[in-house]
Amino acid sequence: MIAGVFEPGGDAATLLYIVSFSLFIFGLMQGTHPRTAKNGNLIAAGGMVIAVVTTLLLDGIGNWGVIIGGLVVGSSVGYIASVRVQMTEMPQMVALYNGVGGGAVALIAWSEFRHESAYELETFIPILFAAVIGSVSFWGSNIAFAKLQDLIPTKPIAVPGQQVINALLLVGLVTACVILASSDDPSEGLFIGVLIGAALLGNLVVLPIGGADMPVVISLLNAATGLSAAAAGFSLDNVSLIVAGTLVGSSGTILTMEMATAMNRSISNILFAGFGGAPAASGAPGEERPHTSIGAQDAAIKLAYADSVVIVPGYGLAVAQAQHAVKEMANELEKRGVEVNYAIHPVAGRMPGHMNVLLAEADVPYEKLREMEDINPEMPRTDVAVIIGANDVTNPAAKNDPNSPIAGMPIIEAYEAKQVIVIKRSMSPGFAGIDNDLFYLPNTDMLFADAKAAAGEIAAAIEDL
Repeated sequence: MIAGVFEPGGDAATLLYIVSFSLFIFGLMQGTHPRTAKNGNLIAAGGMVIAVVTTLLLDGIGNWGVIIGGLVVGSSVGYIASVRVQMTEMPQMVALYNGVGGGAVALIAWSEFRHESAYELETFIPILFAAVIGSVSFWGSNIAFAKLQDLIPTKPIAVPGQQVINALLLVGLVTACVILASSDDPSEGLFIGVLIGAALLGNLVVLPIGGADMPVVISLLNAATGLSAAAAGFSLDNVSLIVAGTLVGSSGTILTMEMATAMNRSISNILFAGFGGAPAASGAPGEERPHTSIGAQDAAIKLAYADSVVIVPGYGLAVAQAQHAVKEMANELEKRGVEVNYAIHPVAGRMPGHMNVLLAEADVPYEKLREMEDINPEMPRTDVAVIIGANDVTNPAAKNDPNSPIAGMPIIEAYEAKQVIVIKRSMSPGFAGIDNDLFYLPNTDMLFADAKAAAGEIAAAIEDL
């Protein structure tokens, strides 16, 4: 064993922990704007380095071979994943990393349980909380990752009697925790049973939720992981872990509520009545609704002779990696004096800010990224709205059809534009599994193609005009 530099709970360690979580907070503040977000990440990472080093230098730390091995393996995997991951895969990476955090907290809770001697409630209750929530978050995040990675169906997976089973599991977990907390000599077997029960609950809660709701679920699980980490911080008497976990928990909760509001749905509705199943058309069964189809040359003419164009990006743009081609198309339009803006819906893509990050990667000016509330009043004065893979977030049924599953959800009101061009591979529905009435409006033209190829062809055609 190597002698520690800092005494646990001592002034020096506490001061360094305060510095670390101050950097977390400052980094989080920097993350509120795209121009400063990168620096914010680096600042928060610096705070994490200070927290980790301080913890490693505490007196009583042992098993250095295991610790160093874990640091090497974890750092290597994290670096390789961050370099190789595509922007389209970022949501599932977030889900996976969040699950790893929850799993780590659950294991810490188990380790602390095994090493507790007095089992005082002020430390034992946080251990139990961390074990349950960490396990739920780990297994739920794994299901979310599997759905986003198409390892299992993205549509809701029906579990017979799911709500009853979940309720029984929850009651059983609470009862087991009460028994453990009330015992002078808690059973490790019962504690392991709590971890297994929480694992089942995490799986069963997320399995019946469809792909359309995965961004909200990931954010909610992220908040749960943060709260479990904060609880682990209380049991470890680690002020940095308490503050960091609380920051993650609170920010994740706020983000979850914001996304639910953007979808005009409650959290309970998302968890227990999610949509995203089989496609449903608005017309009668077997009825083929008429639509207009055009080519890239016709689209180029409509765009080149417009005064204002609004581009509405969605997950289809991310899948096609079309952000650079779209920027090239916008550049050609701006050379002709056309005003180009981008309409960003809060839940476009598969995670918050997905479209912002993709477009920033293509050097689209931040001031051209317009939020939904800002751009909607300008839509009636817009000559052409170009929809690129944004399906559910542009569906007029949300405003016009009270029986639609997305009724009441705020949308980008692209249908108000004088002309609409939808770039899409086919007429297939989006994550919500419902037909988009926008496709059949008289002012809408469909351009069936890969988004990247179509944007490139349009840009070349505009340049030749």
